[in-house]
Amino acid sequence: MEMRIDHHTCIGSGQCTLTAPAVFTQDDDGYAMLVPEGARTANPRQVTQAALSCPVQAITVGNAPPGA
Repeated sequence: MEMRIDHHTCIGSGQCTLTAPAVFTQDDDGYAMLVPEGARTANPRQVTQAALSCPVQAITVGNAPPGA
């Protein structure tokens, strides 16, 4: 699973962190960032819900290419 955060769009609402805390966290300024290795243990449904909960749609989710 591939996840990306558009850091120019993120407003730091924290909805992603509340929805999928094993995958998303917030930096010192309150903006979203990925938890290191969080993608490996990510629940796809939870990650999708986190992306949908973002009020500015700063998170995109897709499938990683095979072998990635």
